[in-house]
Amino acid sequence: MKAVTEQAIRGSFVNCSKGEAKRLAVPRDLDERPWDDLDFLGWRDPAAPDRGYVVVERDGRLVSVALRTPGQQRGHLHRGMCSLCLTTHPGSGVSLMTARKAGKAGREGNSAGLYICADLQCSLYLRGKKTPDPGGSRISESLTLEEQTARLTTKLFDFLDSLKG
Repeated sequence: MKAVTEQAIRGSFVNCSKGEAKRLAVPRDLDERPWDDLDFLGWRDPAAPDRGYVVVERDGRLVSVALRTPGQQRGHLHRGMCSLCLTTHPGSGVSLMTARKAGKAGREGNSAGLYICADLQCSLYLRGKKTPDPGGSRISESLTLEEQTARLTTKLFDFLDSLKG
C-alpha cells in the first residue's frame, strides 16, 4: 500500500458523513507505518474502543470504512479465526466488526460484518511481522505470500462491495 495522508483518509469514507469523518481519530504516526507491508491500513480508536477504521486502495483510489465491534467480548478460553488473514487469536483477539451500509440502506440501520483481527493488523500477521498472543497461531499454508495477500484483498473488497447502498 502507498503511504496516505490524514486529509486523504478523511475524504475517502464511504459509510459516514463528512462531519463524522472530520471528527474521527486518525493515527498520528502515519509517516512511521510499514507501508510496504500493508495491504490496508487499519486502526482502533483509542478514545472509543468499540470503533475501528479500515482504509484500502482500490482501483487507484482510497476507500475507507468505519467499523464497530459488539460491546460484549468473548471469554479468554475462546479462540477465533480472522476471515481475512486466517490467523487464530485467543479471547477477544478476533472480533465481529460491522459497518453501516452506504446511502439510504445505512441510514435505515442496515449493516454488514466480518470476523477480523481485533487490532486490524492482518497484513502484518500474514507476513510474519507480528505474532498473535500465546494460544493463537497462523495456519501453515502452501499458498505463496502473493496468493495469500490476493485472497486477503479479495475478501476485503467483497466486504466493501457488501456495503454499497
